[in-house]
Amino acid sequence: MLLIAFLAQTFRIAIPYLFASAGGVISERVGLIGLTLEGYMLGGAFCAVVVSETTGSPWLGVLAGSAGGALLALLYAVGTVRFRANQVIVGVALNLLVVGLTRFFLRLLYDSSSNSPRVAGFTVEQSGTGFTALAQNPLVWLGVLSVVLVAWLLYRTPFGLRVRAVGEHPQAAASVGVPVNRVRYLAAALSGAIAALGGVYLALDQHQFTDGMTAGRGFIALAATIFGRWDPKRVALACLLFAAAETFQIQLQGSEVIPSQFVEMIPYVLTIVALAGVVGKATGPAALGKTDG
Repeated sequence: MLLIAFLAQTFRIAIPYLFASAGGVISERVGLIGLTLEGYMLGGAFCAVVVSETTGSPWLGVLAGSAGGALLALLYAVGTVRFRANQVIVGVALNLLVVGLTRFFLRLLYDSSSNSPRVAGFTVEQSGTGFTALAQNPLVWLGVLSVVLVAWLLYRTPFGLRVRAVGEHPQAAASVGVPVNRVRYLAAALSGAIAALGGVYLALDQHQFTDGMTAGRGFIALAATIFGRWDPKRVALACLLFAAAETFQIQLQGSEVIPSQFVEMIPYVLTIVALAGVVGKATGPAALGKTDG
């Protein structure tokens, strides 16, 4: 029973990572560094809550959150593709911009510096081990489906072939008639739309938006993308690994054997250790992070 509960909580925690890393795979495969996943998630969560609170419909909130992520991704693409700015600098700036904007509008709309009013969500009352609530949340199924769809898109469609070609060698892709910048814009928008659903899931699962609620999950999703070597199936396994570490950390917090400060470090230490074993061995898309071409 304890094992089943552990697996249920692991799967629940993994859903935001699956969404964000699926978006990260598309972004990095087209040559755009996925540092902005954190911003997409936070912006998507805020947009979802605002629309859900206004309309009373969680589905409209999902659409709004995804659209918000796509718009943020297009802003990132304009800076890096159109103006060829450094991707790391633009990514960090976008994340800071989203943090500031969400705090500003949280105060403006709800006169609060910490959280929004409660909104409708998809989850039902927890029962048994928690799998019943997970099964009745459509965003859980969408999270799993996002990985499958990204794998199909990249390896089974002409658009996916263009994305991979642009990420590997944009000059060669342009020489055979591939509209490089257009592919990058489309891939960026799709990346933002999918990654933002990770934040939407968090907001609707908690039934409100709280300041900084993504809490670095976008960066862990980026680590999962790199650890999984930009392959959707491996990335999904990496997300489950990091989610299991977070679940283990949560369950250890009630124990007095290990100081809580060290317990809270577990997911992040695992992320660093995992990346330390990958960086230098794994080779990402050849044009990743390059602003020329």
